[in-house]
Amino acid sequence: MTWTFILRLVAAGLLGTVVGIEREWRVKEAGFRTHFLVSLGSALFMIVSQWGFEEFLAAHDGLRLDPSRVAAQVVSGIGFIGAGAIIFQRQIVRGLTTAASLWAISGVGMATGAGMYGVAAAATVLTLVGLEVLNLIFGSFSSHRTPIVFSTLDRDAIPVALKTLRNEGFAVISYALDRERSSDGTIYRADLLVQSRRRRDDDALMELLQRDPRILVERIS
Repeated sequence: MTWTFILRLVAAGLLGTVVGIEREWRVKEAGFRTHFLVSLGSALFMIVSQWGFEEFLAAHDGLRLDPSRVAAQVVSGIGFIGAGAIIFQRQIVRGLTTAASLWAISGVGMATGAGMYGVAAAATVLTLVGLEVLNLIFGSFSSHRTPIVFSTLDRDAIPVALKTLRNEGFAVISYALDRERSSDGTIYRADLLVQSRRRRDDDALMELLQRDPRILVERIS
């Protein structure tokens, strides 16, 4: 029986690693190590929930325990890890997909811990389909938000830059302007959040803004 449990733990870890590699390749907040540990831990809790109290029950005739109670805590407990992968900054929420993949992979680990290898493998494949295949099919329909910070010595360059962005299909979601005194005069620093209907290359966006020699792009992320 012990070797059966070990096999389940190994299988859960491997399945978690498969999804984690995809997240690592995408340079996301949680990679293969995190997914490996979440899947492995979920499988372990499932095994303990089902079989960890056998000796205790054998020593107390007539006593019955609900084997799902320990496993049920994994579903709520994994939310704390998922919350740590979510970043909210300036109207941009990042990490939701990674948090969802952690939640899904915990289910994979629980299924593996219960000995449901086929279900666990199918769930892993479907998770990868959701992360990669759906992105290839529907990624062009999704919008993308990009924070941009640029500076200029000529304040008139700012409305020109905003107009250029709008003409190229970008929408300015938020806009803030700061002034800073320097030896060269007043530096105007614009902090923007722009949205496009499709994901664009940051280098191309930088090139678009720097067509105006008065503008210096400081950050695009």
